[in-house]
Amino acid sequence: FTVMRLTKPTLFTNMPVTCEDRDLPGDLFGRLMKEDPSTIKGAEALMLGEMLTLPQNFGNIFLGETFSSYISVHNDSTQEVKDILVKADLQTSSQRLNLSASNNTVTELKPESCIDDVIHHEVKEIGTHILVCAVSYTTQAGEKLYFRKFFKFQVLKPLDVKTKFYNAETDEVFLEAQIQNITTSPMFMEKVSLEPSMMYNVTELNTVETGDEGTSTFGKMSYLQPMDTRQYLYCLKPKSEFAEKAGVIKGVTVIGKLDIVWKTNLGEKGRLQTSQLQRMAPGYGDVRLSLEMIPDTVNLEEPFDITCKITNCSERTMDLVLEMCNTRSIHWCGVSGRQLGKVSPSASLSLPLKLLSSVQGLQSISGLRLTDTFLKRTYEYDDIAQVCVVSMIEIHMIKA
Repeated sequence: FTVMRLTKPTLFTNMPVTCEDRDLPGDLFGRLMKEDPSTIKGAEALMLGEMLTLPQNFGNIFLGETFSSYISVHNDSTQEVKDILVKADLQTSSQRLNLSASNNTVTELKPESCIDDVIHHEVKEIGTHILVCAVSYTTQAGEKLYFRKFFKFQVLKPLDVKTKFYNAETDEVFLEAQIQNITTSPMFMEKVSLEPSMMYNVTELNTVETGDEGTSTFGKMSYLQPMDTRQYLYCLKPKSEFAEKAGVIKGVTVIGKLDIVWKTNLGEKGRLQTSQLQRMAPGYGDVRLSLEMIPDTVNLEEPFDITCKITNCSERTMDLVLEMCNTRSIHWCGVSGRQLGKVSPSASLSLPLKLLSSVQGLQSISGLRLTDTFLKRTYEYDDIAQVCVVSMIEIHMIKA
């Protein structure tokens, strides 16, 4: 019974030894390297050669790769055996899988003959794996015999994946995925994508637009060296049919899953899919106030316009009243205490407002208060946004 793992070969490497012509060996080393069949003609001093090296040991198996093995059963005796059945099972920490390509019995096996089989399995668990190979057969005397062998190996983790979520003021969600290569060899990252849940559309933010085509932020060669880390960024927006349902989006925690495909030595492919990524649901409360429009820079003591969006995140209808309270630097323009009317559950309304700032610099917009007259409940909103306030005198001085 012979079991061998099938893997790609590696490029043969040698250790070139060189010297200057005036040194004692002269051109001896150069002539020897040119005669060496493993070197590249015209580039003898290069460590990589033209030959391939067959694997000398079992090697490492990583999660997401395909485990392939060659199994051979050879009749070493001088007698013919009958009814040969070869089985190959893979035992993991949670399950036992049958990997045999065929479970049919071979009628006879003559002396010095063999039965060959190749098995493949995409590794989906880390930890200890045991390949259990068993053979049953019948001798010429009619005796039924059985034996098996065990081959234990470890499946290692190839990547370390960490995720961070950022909830924007709008319903957008930003996902940062940090992927680290924790193997001992470089990887070619063929694909890193986010498969969103049914409520979201996703936009990848890992390219820079240059003309008609986008250029990857990681350059043309997407290699990840051992222990190197990359950050991938994605923006998720609710689909149109869910965008107006504030109560639904508020409670969504499942965002999607990452799909990572890479290649290693001579194109050996690996693939990992994370479990469903979950975020902490943002706490909007009963009434959510967000900004739809605000200028980046405004003039000192000059009124400017903003547009607020008020969304009823509760499951009941509200009758809202808006109060505007001045702060040390922000002064609201308009009537405070005006009725906004009834707002149904998950409904929203846009509210244009006017204000001015009496202090220069980066100022925080605060002082809005909403009251639900049905329950006599008040909601206060501070630090809604920030705006840069500049003086026209300073602008004229800079231009001069």
